[in-house]
Amino acid sequence: MCRLTCQTVATRKRTPRGAFTLVELLVVIAIIGILIALLLPAVQAAREAARRNQCSNNLKQLGIGLHNYHDVTGSFPFGRGGTSTGAMSNSARVSGFIPLLPYIEQGMIYDQIRTGGNGAPPFGPRGWSSWVNWNYTIPTLLCPSDIHARPSPGAIGQNNYAFSRGDSIHGIITGQNLRGMFMYLKTVRMADVLDGTSNTIAMSERVRANFGIGGSVRPSIKEGTAISLANLNTNPATNPAACFATANGQYFTTPPKVKGRFGTLWTDGEPERTGFNTVMPPNGPSCVGDANVNADSSSGVYAPSSYHPDGVLGLMVDGSVRFVNDNIDTGNLGATEVTGGPSFFGVWGAMGSKAGGEGIPNAGAILN
Repeated sequence: MCRLTCQTVATRKRTPRGAFTLVELLVVIAIIGILIALLLPAVQAAREAARRNQCSNNLKQLGIGLHNYHDVTGSFPFGRGGTSTGAMSNSARVSGFIPLLPYIEQGMIYDQIRTGGNGAPPFGPRGWSSWVNWNYTIPTLLCPSDIHARPSPGAIGQNNYAFSRGDSIHGIITGQNLRGMFMYLKTVRMADVLDGTSNTIAMSERVRANFGIGGSVRPSIKEGTAISLANLNTNPATNPAACFATANGQYFTTPPKVKGRFGTLWTDGEPERTGFNTVMPPNGPSCVGDANVNADSSSGVYAPSSYHPDGVLGLMVDGSVRFVNDNIDTGNLGATEVTGGPSFFGVWGAMGSKAGGEGIPNAGAILN
C-alpha cells in the first residue's frame, strides 16, 4: 500500500512554477525605490553628523591650543601680526595660526618657519607669498564638510577656521582696538574678557573659496564677498543690513561684483583670509566697503559659513564648542557699529564683544 502511494505521489505530474508578471516586477522595483529613498537621507545625515563631529573636534583642538598658548605667553595670539621691523621681515602679515602651531602638535613646521631659509627671513615672508614652508596641509584646520577639494600635496595650506574680530566693522584689517578676541599686532589676555569666557566667541568656520572679482558665474553667499558697500567704509560703519540686498536667497545677484578669498592661504592674517565678525548672521552674505581685488579690503562684514545644516560651529573662549543657528538674534543691523558698551547687533554681536557688558538673553538661539 505504502509502495503504491509513494509511487503515485512520485509519478504525479508536477505543475511548473510561473514566472513573475510584469506588474509584480514593477511592484518590487517600486518597493526597492521607496526603501532607497527612505534610507539615502538617513545615510547622508549620518555622514554629515560624522563630518560635523570631526569639525567640532578640530575646533576643540584649536581651543586647547589657544589655552596652552595663553598659559605659556600670558595672552592669546594675534589675529594678524609677525615681524614688522627691518628689511628682512614679514611686514606683520601672517595669521594667528603661525604662533599657534606648536600648540596644535605642529612643532616641526613651526621650527622650520621660525628658522626661515629658502629665500625667506626667520618667521617667513608675508603670508601671501610663495614659500616652501607655507606648503603644508594641516588636517586640524580643515572641516570635512566643506565640499571644495583639499589642496594638492605640496600646495600652500588652506583653512576652514577663522579668528573672531567681534562686532567691529570699520578698519578691522589693521585695527588694534577691536571688540573681538583677535586683532592686528595686539594680543588679548584672559583677564580682558570681561563678558565671560563662556559668553565670548573666539573662532568659527567659513567655506573656502578662491576667485577674484567676477571670477564665479554663480557665487553663493557661503563662499563669496560682495564689493563696494560704501557705508561699511564710514567711521563708524553704518547699516550692515544693506549687505542683504546684494543677494537673493543663497546666491549673490550680481556675480561681477563678488569675490571669494577665504581659506586658501592659511598663513595670511587678513580678515578676508582667516577672520570673521559677529555682525551678519551665520551663512548670511558677506560684504566689503571697497573694490579691492585681493583680500586686502580695509572694512567689511564677514559672516561665518559652513555646509552643516542650519548653522555653524563656534569655539568659545572657555574652550567649549557650540552650534550657532542661522536664526540667531542679530539685533538692529540697520544701526551703526559701536566702539564701547553693548552691541547693537543682538545676541550675535554680544557673543563677539569681549567687554561690551552684555548678557546673552536668548541662549535658546545657541545650540550646544
